[in-house]
This record gives sequence, structure tokens and C-alpha cells, in this order.
Amino acid sequence: LVVSEWNHAITDAMRQGARETLLRHHVSPDAVRELWVPGSYELALGARMAIEGTGPDAVICIGSVIRGETPHFDYVCQATAHGIMQVNLGSGVPVIFCVLTDDTIEQARARSGGEHGNKGVDSAVAALQMGALRHTLRPAE
Repeated sequence: LVVSEWNHAITDAMRQGARETLLRHHVSPDAVRELWVPGSYELALGARMAIEGTGPDAVICIGSVIRGETPHFDYVCQATAHGIMQVNLGSGVPVIFCVLTDDTIEQARARSGGEHGNKGVDSAVAALQMGALRHTLRPAE
């Protein structure tokens, strides 16, 4: 799990949802590593560092960007999505995009354990599915 410290209450709720889901699906607690980065912009590099350092089956990038009064939101969201996609395609390791891009804090709360569920849970399920697919397609050694 690579988690943004920015909007900590939101990202921590998604982190908890992802972690609990992985553990419920019999992933060893020792296999679930957490790496915290300053913000969503840094998620892609954090994912790359995790892949190079530990060789995980999958990486879940967890972040939250909430629209403000300037175009900064658009730049951060675009760069974050593009960076995570590049690491995903370039590494061959599934890198799951669990970054909320909401207009308000209320929308973020609703998607991080509120009325719209917890996107961390959904991302953990995607990581499990993509990790299994990756193992299925690996040539026998």
C-alpha cells in the first residue's frame, strides 16, 4: 500500500479498508507493507520504489485530491493518474489507482467508508484479481 499523507483522514480510512480486505482474503499480514508519501503527486514514485525494493504482487496507490479554487487540482489529478499508469505499464506489476478526485470533503468522506462505500476495499479486490491474473499468465519456471 502506498498512501498519501495529504487528506490523511480520507486516505487512512481507505488504507484501513484495503488492508482489512487483503487480510480477509488470506494475504499474510507480513506481506501487506505500507509506504507513506507526502501527497498524491508522489504516489507514482512511491509505487516504483516499492516495486524495485520489495517485488510485490501488486501495489495499491491511495490518495485523495479535493478541488480548490485554483487549477492546481487539475494538474495534480492529471499528473497522478498519468504517473500511476506509467508505473503500472512499465513495471508489469499491477498498480491499482485508488485516488479520490472529489469536489468536496463530503464527497471524499462518502467514498472512504461512508454512504458510497470504501474505495480502498474495491481497490484491494482489484489488486487481488490482477495479482492472480499475473500469476496465471507467468511462464512456468
